[in-house]
This record gives sequence, C-alpha cells and structure tokens, in this order.
Amino acid sequence: MTMKMNRSLLVLATLSLTLLAGCASLNKFLKNAFKKPQLTFKTARLSKASLSDATVDLVYELNNPNPLGLNLASVSYAFFVEGKQVVAGTPAKGLNVAANGKSELVFPANVKFADIAPVVTTFLNKDSAQYKAQGSVGFNTPIGVVSFPLEHEGTFEVPKIPQVQFDSPRISNVTLQGATVEFPLTVKNRNSFPLPVAGITGALKVAGASVGNLNTGNLGLLEAGTTKQITLPLTINFLSAASAASALRSGGSAQVKLDGQLVSGAQNVPLNVGQLLNFRR
Repeated sequence: MTMKMNRSLLVLATLSLTLLAGCASLNKFLKNAFKKPQLTFKTARLSKASLSDATVDLVYELNNPNPLGLNLASVSYAFFVEGKQVVAGTPAKGLNVAANGKSELVFPANVKFADIAPVVTTFLNKDSAQYKAQGSVGFNTPIGVVSFPLEHEGTFEVPKIPQVQFDSPRISNVTLQGATVEFPLTVKNRNSFPLPVAGITGALKVAGASVGNLNTGNLGLLEAGTTKQITLPLTINFLSAASAASALRSGGSAQVKLDGQLVSGAQNVPLNVGQLLNFRR
C-alpha cells in the first residue's frame, strides 16, 4: 500500500512539474509574441459648449496588434487651460481595448470660463485658448502593466458670442394712439459647434425714444453655423414715443437700438445692437 502511495505521489509530482513547465513556456511564449501597442493623439474637440463653460475632449487612439484584448490598469490625468488647472475626467475603470484593432480613449475636462479669466466676456473675445495635458495611462498585458504618457499641448476654439441683428421692421397696424410693429431679429451661431441660447432680452429705442422691451424666450440649441430668425411684435404708444411717431405713421427710416443681454449656459453677456432701419408697411 505504501508503494502504491509513493507511485501516486510520484505521478502527481511529475504532472505538477509538467504543468509548471508548460505554464512557464506559455508565459515565455506570450511575452515573446506580445507586441507593444501604440498610443497616438488624434484630436481635441468640444463635446459640449456654452458661453459659460465647455467640455474639452482629448481623444487618443490605441492600436493593439495582439490577439488578446487589454484592460485599463491605471490612469493619472491633469488638464490646464491658460496655465490654470481645471476639473478633468478619465475613461471608466475596466475599459477594454479590442484585440487586433484600434480603440478610442476619450479624456474629458470641464472648463468653466469664470475660473480662467476674471471677466468672462474678455475670455470670449479670444479666438482660441491654450491647453496642456499631463499624466499617463496603463494597461494590463502579458508582460505586466504597460504605461503611455498623455503629455500634449495645443489650442481649442473659444465659443463666440452669437451675432444678433435686426431686419426691416413691419408696421402691421396704425391707429391715432400708436402702432403695432413686428421686429424681425436674426441670431447667428458663428461657431463650428452647437451653442445653446436661453434667450435675448432688452430695452428697445426707436429714434431715441424708449418704446418697450423685447424678449425672445428660450431659443434652444443653435446648430453650428446656422441662423435663427424670430419676429417680435411690439405695440408702441405715440404719446410716449413722439420722436418715433413720424416713421411709424408713414414708414421711413429710423435708428433702432437694443440694450440688453444674451443668455447662454450660466452666462449673461451684454448685448448692444444699433441699426438704421427702414420701417415698411
């Protein structure tokens, strides 16, 4: 019985050594066969923007030439705009990278313009802003954790304040006491990305006389490079706007001025529009 036990132990030990040797050979094979992936920077883009803030996405591409997928092991990321650090996010833990292919890695950062410049409208007058990314990202591989630097510098487009202007007003109704005038207002998104406009409000003057207030309400999301036109009716009393009465009674030209504000995101920006317009009937 003792001899049989010894034989069993010998067989077990032999199998264990064979398995260990096999595992060692497999690990050696995997290490020798493993090709280091390549991480390259693709682009910086604004995934969401308003006149108060923007989310800047830095997009990298990881090319994995191996037949095995990879998963995220570690990430450290910092993002700076005009030399000031902002809140930066990272890809989700456990992110898997496909085998034999390319995968996108997106590193978002939320930039609040009030944290970058003491006067937001001054910042919005810039065409672009400087950014700098720092950090590293690591992936689990058969040869251990492989890390890649995330160092990159560049610029991103600063959101531009929409262009606002009047078209020729139309006098729709005239009485002895006053007139109802329709003011067409054109709002153009000058950016290469969508921009929300929560509204435009302001006091209106015609020929130097205060005639009332205009309010567009929420204009929603203006797509890149698009124009939106709103017609705003206003009833004007001749007694309180005598200087505007002649242009409004018979048609003609008069100076129109809007002093107000445009709201986008959490930011109110001053808006001053002055034009010489022809009033039509």
